[in-house]
Amino acid sequence: MRPTPALAAGGRTVANLLSATEWMLPSPASQVHTISVLPSQSPTPGHEFAFSNLTTSLGNGGGKGLAAGSPRFHVVRDDLLHPLANGNKPRKLDALLPLLRCRGATDIVTCGGCQSAHAAAVAVHCAEWGIRPHILLRGEQLDIPTGYNLISLMFGNVTYASRSVYAQRDEMLYEHATKIAGSNGTVMWADDIIGEDLVVDEDTTDGNGSRRVMIVKEGAGSVQALLGVMRLVEYLSGLTLFGQDEKVHIVVDSGTGTTAVGLALGAVCLGLQWRVTAVMLADTLERFGKVLDGEIMMCRHIAQQTGILLDPMYTLSAWEHAVDLCRRDSEAKVVMIHTGGTLGLFGLAQRYSPQFTTGSD
Repeated sequence: MRPTPALAAGGRTVANLLSATEWMLPSPASQVHTISVLPSQSPTPGHEFAFSNLTTSLGNGGGKGLAAGSPRFHVVRDDLLHPLANGNKPRKLDALLPLLRCRGATDIVTCGGCQSAHAAAVAVHCAEWGIRPHILLRGEQLDIPTGYNLISLMFGNVTYASRSVYAQRDEMLYEHATKIAGSNGTVMWADDIIGEDLVVDEDTTDGNGSRRVMIVKEGAGSVQALLGVMRLVEYLSGLTLFGQDEKVHIVVDSGTGTTAVGLALGAVCLGLQWRVTAVMLADTLERFGKVLDGEIMMCRHIAQQTGILLDPMYTLSAWEHAVDLCRRDSEAKVVMIHTGGTLGLFGLAQRYSPQFTTGSD
């Protein structure tokens, strides 16, 4: 018998907790594509496998021939959640942004790297929800704004911070928020608000026109962020493809680890036989934040065969691990969470332009 899905603190069931939460996303739904792993026919070195998107190619005979009986895994297409701010970033804001607005937030301050997907997501979704976004970006303004940097500039109020200033993030964020609030406004950390209660039932807006500035730390890792990811787990567990008694092995790329923790916590609290593997890129200085030879070509290879665009640092690593797992583990269904990040390719194309202009096989 599966354990009763409940939170240890308070004894409130996860289903009740999630149903009582106000959400930013109108639905937790996400497309799920099935990928078949085939032997490669390419003479290009490094192309050990070929791929077929069975979900989109079934009408053209996909799933027949070589694809029949081949190893396969599933991709949760969270990269399609929003045209500009997608992936795990809106999942982490899903419960957080409504809570901050309920607490009367007029402005939100956050920070990130020059091509931060988190910063862009905060800018876009705050603008959609009528909250003024203020973004502190590390480094200098680009000569040609592109990718997530351009989105942050279009939707948010961007200030660039030197690397020495950015190294003291908390002080930087608080000082900037204080300037925005002015003499009559208030400044609060989002984490402090979250700590008061998981669910807010009343509007605490001042109503006197003063600014209430909320600070969201880099990456938005918080309890509310976990709730947004747990909502995704609940949705996936309701799909026929991933029946609640199925063994599922989820693979996700990991930066702060918030998404992976949310997935694992959701599985445990919902009593699912699901395992979560987080693929982190912080093992060596040579690897972290860098594109290795052949990775951009591999992303192009996958995009042309499946219609799924990956970035060469994060989602490509999760894809490669999912391929390895589905070839070795026949008992569990392997599921990769696509965490977005594809707009970051615009920035990478400036840094690694020769690799993007070289033709493919």
